[in-house]
Amino acid sequence: MNTLFIFLKVFSVDSLTQIVLGAAVAEAVAGRKMGAKAAMWGAIAGTLPDLDVFFGRFFHPIDAALVHRGFSHSLIFALLAGPVLGWLVHRLYKNRYELKTWIWLFFLSIVTHPILDIFTNYGTEFFWPFSLRITFNTVFVIDPLYTVPFMFFLLVALFTKREKLSRKKWNMAGIYYSSAYLLWGVIVKLVILNNSASYFEQANIKSKNTFVTPMPLTSFYWMILTEDDDNFYYAYKSLFYPFQMDEIETIKKEKQALFEVKWPDKNYSKTLKFISKDYFTTRREGDTLYYYDLRFGTMTSITNGELNYPLMGYGMVIDNGAVQKTFSIRPSELMKHLNFGEYLNKVFTI
Repeated sequence: MNTLFIFLKVFSVDSLTQIVLGAAVAEAVAGRKMGAKAAMWGAIAGTLPDLDVFFGRFFHPIDAALVHRGFSHSLIFALLAGPVLGWLVHRLYKNRYELKTWIWLFFLSIVTHPILDIFTNYGTEFFWPFSLRITFNTVFVIDPLYTVPFMFFLLVALFTKREKLSRKKWNMAGIYYSSAYLLWGVIVKLVILNNSASYFEQANIKSKNTFVTPMPLTSFYWMILTEDDDNFYYAYKSLFYPFQMDEIETIKKEKQALFEVKWPDKNYSKTLKFISKDYFTTRREGDTLYYYDLRFGTMTSITNGELNYPLMGYGMVIDNGAVQKTFSIRPSELMKHLNFGEYLNKVFTI
């Protein structure tokens, strides 16, 4: 199980994939001039936006959710950091390569990071300081079908002599593949979204405000979240077999409790509604109010029904109607109950 956990971490869009993307972009910009050092600096630049996760520790847990993929994932950050880093590394190499080459290398390696993140569920504030968080929900943050082939093409390119034309062809093949995979996700999502109303009609559910996003590890299995006046509903669609009505999960809407609590300094109720795009519910247990962001799904499919509650959210410890402590809900039990074999069966077979 620990091996699987490491696998999931390594192949997340927020780690290895961003290194591969940054390296491939830098190789395309300057690989013929600089050799492997271009890819090295591109890999470094491609990871820079995610340094914001370290700053999140200094913020309230809910504010930290907005700090991540905020300013550091914006066009403004890339426009500022690209020239600064380009000039610094240009001086480091004693003006050996053109300054404009370094600037383009760093700018493109940085800006493609948030562009890729836009395709994921969490999205980015690409046009910061505007608070709009752009998200396409067309690729899961952990998708080996995106990462592994892309990395293969890049490695073949890097082990090819830079004088050979085939080096550029291998690297561009990886960039074309990664772009095509992202386009594939957009197309599949639109098809499923277009058919989603008919799926729920089979269960006599009049759906509205439907949200579609890929499930972990693949673009072949998708989650559909919708709602009516009283409930939220989860459904799942594989590309390999017809829609299964008996897999629909129901979660009762309980929103009002979030707006009845008192906050000691800043009212986070509207912030939580904004973060979840209004796809949320709450549950009271003892002195703790649990808030669940339903866009990240439940643990039902990936644990074969052993765990059925939503994956992500926050807990607020309440005393006399006021919030005393806020903490993030993370799937600490997930790895213990994760059933990878059964999950793959759901992806490929009925």
